Amino acid sequence: MELANARGVEVLGVDKSFGDTSVLRSIDLEVEPGTSLALLGPSGCGKTTLLRLIAGLERPDAGEIRVGADAMAGNGVWVPPEKRNIGMVFQDWALFPHLTVGKNVGYGLPRAERKGPRVLEALDMVGLADLVDRMPDTLSGGQQQRVALARAIAPRPTVLLLDEPFSNLDSALRVGVRTEVHRLLVELGVTSIFVTHDQEEAFVLGDSVAVMQDGQIEQIGSPQEIYRTPSSPWIASFVGDVNLLSASGQGVVADTIIGQVPLAEPANGPIDVLIRPEDLSIAPDGPGTVTLTEYYGHDMMVTVELDAGNELQVRAAARASWTRGDTVSVAYVGDAANAFA
Repeated sequence: MELANARGVEVLGVDKSFGDTSVLRSIDLEVEPGTSLALLGPSGCGKTTLLRLIAGLERPDAGEIRVGADAMAGNGVWVPPEKRNIGMVFQDWALFPHLTVGKNVGYGLPRAERKGPRVLEALDMVGLADLVDRMPDTLSGGQQQRVALARAIAPRPTVLLLDEPFSNLDSALRVGVRTEVHRLLVELGVTSIFVTHDQEEAFVLGDSVAVMQDGQIEQIGSPQEIYRTPSSPWIASFVGDVNLLSASGQGVVADTIIGQVPLAEPANGPIDVLIRPEDLSIAPDGPGTVTLTEYYGHDMMVTVELDAGNELQVRAAARASWTRGDTVSVAYVGDAANAFA
């Protein structure tokens, strides 16, 4: 099955309110054709509303939305959702319980094509062609999620939107299905936009990530850029474990409670230095005390309380054997760190 050529998406100065409540303010966004973007943010930040605006399920109050070279909304233009050639996978999958898997997948196709090869082609792509005659309530959660995806790609959209598509799966199943969907979207080459509040999911699925808060986009960049060079302390803490150390900038270094830390940009005076747990090392004996350990199999997180009352999180190797009460020293071993004035 071949999808139509992928098209990019542009959102230009979009505002949206519901009554007196402003939900989106001055949203600017560009998604290159054939790439994936993750909209990441806490609940209520406006990311699902933005997805619905792109799909045509809501109208913007101001601004413009374009798919490829074509205006979809804004400046007197309005293209209804069924004319946009955009597929959408909803959070609850929205399968019709009274229709078979095949009829669910064919629902968005022209009537003449609902019994044609495109239904089986779409199901084959998600590995469910042998379940065409099953009813949705006989399927597992992962299978239902893949049926919803097959229904979205059957009309061969140029853009695919996914609203928290894995949130209803248990954690073990979620990782496997997420990998399958990621691989499929890469193979299809379709432009895709995901909504998620899960930082790990955003980093795995997104070629780029847009972090949202309170109806605005705070930062857009690659997963590496968002993680290593966040634009604010809030983003730093939202996208992963972080230590923000009060320090004194001395040009290209900062004086901190664990010694001097090199800075990515020169700074002078009071600053907060961003230090990820993996940028620290831990060794026996020293002024710190281990107060908590969390073992993850591939590594472990060690919380260390320093004499001054500060706590640091240190990511240690899985084979380490730190336990509560150990006295330790902590040192900085990362690259030049970012800081906030």
